[in-house]
Amino acid sequence: MQRFFTEHLLHSQQTVTLEPAIAKHAIKVLRYDVGAVFELADPKHRVYQATVQITDPLTVEIGQEITKNVELPIAVEVVCGVSKGDKAEWIVQKATELGASKIGFFNAQWGTARWPAERIAKKMDRLATIAQNAAEQSHRNLVPEVTMYAKLSDVGVDAAVKLVAYEESAKQGEHAALVSALMLHPASLCVVFGPEGGISPAELALLQAHGFTPAGLGPRILRTETAPLYLLSAVSVLTELA
Repeated sequence: MQRFFTEHLLHSQQTVTLEPAIAKHAIKVLRYDVGAVFELADPKHRVYQATVQITDPLTVEIGQEITKNVELPIAVEVVCGVSKGDKAEWIVQKATELGASKIGFFNAQWGTARWPAERIAKKMDRLATIAQNAAEQSHRNLVPEVTMYAKLSDVGVDAAVKLVAYEESAKQGEHAALVSALMLHPASLCVVFGPEGGISPAELALLQAHGFTPAGLGPRILRTETAPLYLLSAVSVLTELA
C-alpha cells in the first residue's frame, strides 16, 4: 500500500485536505479516486490509514492508526565524506531504505570532490527529496534528516556511541568495536565514513578528541558508498534479527 508523509498532525476520524505534492502524485500518477485507501505518516512518526473523500482538493478521512514500527531500535546517523558523481544520491536512497535516522556529509581533506557553499542548499533539497521518496517506498515511519556539516567537530555531538570507520583498523584485524558498541544497546549511534581518499590523520585525531572510536568493517576494502550500507545492514542483523 502506498505511503505518504504529511505535515499535518493526524488522529482517527479526522478529515484532512492534503498537500498539493501528495495530491499530484495520488491523483495524477496513481489515479486514485474516491474510496481509494493509502497510508499517511505524520511529523510525530505516527501512521494512519487514509480514505479519499474528495479528489479536488485531495481530502481524506483518517482511519485507524497503524501501530507497526519498522524503525531500527537504535537511531543511526551515517556521516560521509563528499564523493564524486552521484554517490551521495545513492547513499541517501539506500541508507534511508536500510533505516538510517540521519544522513550527513562533509568536505573531507582527502576527498576527490567538494561541494562549494553556493551549491549546498540546492544539493540538500535534492537529497531531501530522495530521502522522502525512499522513505515512502520502504514504508518508514519517518524521513531521515539530510544535512551538510561545515565542521567535522559538529558531527555526532549528541550521539551515545561514536565510531569512525577506519581502514587501518581493519588491516590490523580489529573487528570488535562495532559489535561491542551495539552490545551496549545505545539509544543512538553516529558513524563517520571517509571519501575515496580516506580519513586523514588530522581528521582521525579530531574525531578521536571528540569521542569517536576507530572501527574496522571487516577484512575487505569497501567503496565509500558501500561502507555505510554495510554498517546499517550489520546494525539491523545484530539488533533486529539476532
